Amino acid sequence: MSAGAGSGDAGPVTADQPEPLPESDSDTEGAAAQPDLATWSQSVASWRREVHALYAEVRAASDPAAAHAGWVRARATLFDQHLATPRQPGQALRHAPYDPAYRFLLPLERAEPTTWEPHTGTDGVVTFERAGRFTVPGLGSLDVWWLGSYGNGLFVPLRDTTSGRTTYGAGRYLIDTVKGADLGREEGAWVVDLNFAYNPSCAYDPRWACPLAPAGNRLTADVPVGELVGT
Repeated sequence: MSAGAGSGDAGPVTADQPEPLPESDSDTEGAAAQPDLATWSQSVASWRREVHALYAEVRAASDPAAAHAGWVRARATLFDQHLATPRQPGQALRHAPYDPAYRFLLPLERAEPTTWEPHTGTDGVVTFERAGRFTVPGLGSLDVWWLGSYGNGLFVPLRDTTSGRTTYGAGRYLIDTVKGADLGREEGAWVVDLNFAYNPSCAYDPRWACPLAPAGNRLTADVPVGELVGT
């Protein structure tokens, strides 16, 4: 999962990773003990493994609505119980009911090459290249970004007119193949199912950092499905 930005357009965008942890033996009054790097890194690796496996199950399912229900349950369990969760006390995930009208099979269309270079708090400038674009019927278009640095993968964030109202103000993520969030392809087209839009981890824990949706990933229509503002 990703992490820590605010709910507006301004300000730096930051990398999809946690900020450095304080020392585990900190005696700061009221501060919860933090795991050391060996423990934390293995917890994050476990989280990533679980997410990759979850999306493999989604891709293998024949019924998108049932796959979505399983995805919601599994994400809630990870969020509530996993050692690497961004969850803070009292928080819980919320998702809209599945709506098949927001599931599309779309080709990756050509788009003029351009570079997006969000400046991160931990990795400096991270360079993305525009690989193409999805045209989403009735909603607009979403740029598809290629992360060419370590890991390599496609990334599709989105922001829509529900952002800041019923969904996270800084936007959500739909595809992030480096982290396992990949709905796959059918009949030669990409599965673009907005019911699977999810909040970055920074929506819950400011220790995490997340790239905000750039201009080409902002829809001028409501996307009322997917993950909502949490409790």
